[in-house]
Amino acid sequence: MSTLERTKCGLRAHPMALDATLATGVLVTMMASSFVDPHGENGATWGVHTPNVLSLTLMVLSAAALVFRRRAPRTILATTGAFSAVELVASDPRAPVVMSAVVALYTVASATDRPTTWRVGLLTMTVLTACAMLVGPLPWYAQENLAIFAWTGMAAAAGDAVRSRRAFVHAIRERADRAERTRDEEARRRVAEERLRIARDLHDVVAHHIALVNVQAGVAAHVMDKRPDQAKEALAHVREASRSALNELRATVGLLRQSGDPEAPTEPAPGLARLDELADTFRNAGLPVEVARADHGTTLPAAVDLAAYRVIQEALTNVQKHAGSEAKAEISVVRVGPNVEVTVLDNGPGQDDGPEEGGGHGLLGMRERVSALGGTCTTGPRYGGGFRVHAILPVKNRTAPALGDSA
Repeated sequence: MSTLERTKCGLRAHPMALDATLATGVLVTMMASSFVDPHGENGATWGVHTPNVLSLTLMVLSAAALVFRRRAPRTILATTGAFSAVELVASDPRAPVVMSAVVALYTVASATDRPTTWRVGLLTMTVLTACAMLVGPLPWYAQENLAIFAWTGMAAAAGDAVRSRRAFVHAIRERADRAERTRDEEARRRVAEERLRIARDLHDVVAHHIALVNVQAGVAAHVMDKRPDQAKEALAHVREASRSALNELRATVGLLRQSGDPEAPTEPAPGLARLDELADTFRNAGLPVEVARADHGTTLPAAVDLAAYRVIQEALTNVQKHAGSEAKAEISVVRVGPNVEVTVLDNGPGQDDGPEEGGGHGLLGMRERVSALGGTCTTGPRYGGGFRVHAILPVKNRTAPALGDSA
């Protein structure tokens, strides 16, 4: 930091010292100007005028008043204005005491609003100019009288310009701070949405595969002694389900790595192209599943494709867990205008009270996932028994795919 910058910082930290320095400079200028005759034979002549005691006293008092100009600007303006008026009326030759009133008027204009500046400035200009023209010893048309009007007007204009610039800079800084806070809030919101999305994915993966593992492990334990071949088949399904669970968990958690990590997942996110594979996993677990598709080969955005797959996966998992051993499930995927409708039905009596009795988050996750894409998801018991999950997803969603949906 340079010497000038350190000096500026020191003066800003001690405003009284700055005002005292300014008052000293104004006093020196007034003292020097009081010895000059601007109308000498050869122009301005130094040492012709000698200020009287009254003028010296008024100059010292008005300069001393400027030290407190920040604390009470209007009071200091009134004080210096009164000193200037007395000097204009009583002294001949005059001393430039009005310089202190000019500085005080600038301070008032820079510290108040524009209407106040107009009122105070016009009043100061009118009073001082009237005193100089009507009561002072010089003719009313003297240049010194006109100079008083000009200097007071310029002081008010300069103070108002400085105040406007300060307000403009403050508004820019405030807008920048507000934009920074908005960016921080947006970043926190995006982080919260991403956490919620990852939580939904983890819930879908864990709930689906652990339910299958639980069913197949129960079958293996039941037939282990009497039918070892069937037990081996059930254990093979357990192994396959656990491997799939680990792969999907690795892919989901791998999204949290840096983009340059060579171990980041490169497999596409699951979608309706793997619907038959998903249905087979439940058929192997003993749940009859029928699939009907009439989407005419529609290519879905990655986010919509993943949401449709997860809705079906969660619905079938709920059927497996809650609908009972005799239940059957039906899946339909239909293209209807600009939307794709996904429906999962079952006829199990175990779901009459809803699969979320006891505080699960599966249906809530379905609705949040579908709503985030601009679609709707309705769930509820069917008349005569069973449960129905129906999701309407727009083919051209306006929501950008979440991180990792198109990995």
